[in-house]
Amino acid sequence: MSDENKSPILVGVVMGSDSDTVTMSKVRGILDKFGIPYAGMICSAHRTPEDVPATIQSWVARGCKVFIAGAGWAAHLAGAFAANTTLPVIGVPLASSKLSGLDALLATVQMPAGIPVATIAIDCPENAAYFAIQILATSDADLSAKLVEHRVTMAEGVREKSRKLIELQGWPG
Repeated sequence: MSDENKSPILVGVVMGSDSDTVTMSKVRGILDKFGIPYAGMICSAHRTPEDVPATIQSWVARGCKVFIAGAGWAAHLAGAFAANTTLPVIGVPLASSKLSGLDALLATVQMPAGIPVATIAIDCPENAAYFAIQILATSDADLSAKLVEHRVTMAEGVREKSRKLIELQGWPG
């Protein structure tokens, strides 16, 4: 199927292994909540390196503006994407190795000058989704308003938890 027959996307989500799908699925929920069209796939920087530029080309043709790449172990996936595009790449180091993601964090954050990757905390793809939305919101006032509304809702949730702590659990306020 050609790219013209596929739906437009704004965010491309790639992960290095099928074992990453459970953690990275958190991205889907947030993008769905904000109405952001996206696509996803599994791609290995080491086992299928030729798929990286092909995926970028395909997704950019469909309107992609931001990439999110989640991977564990050596985690060169975000870097491989960043090396092949000038669009923003957000790396999500995953805790899939015996080093609990420290190796992935270092591989993702230690990019050479001129090839940046925005790096999110280990196993926190939610922040990658929110950061992608913030990037898109720089040119979309409606999306920016949705982000502000979301933050207000989060603040209200914290205040409600505090109220419950004081009223229901007897903490002095």
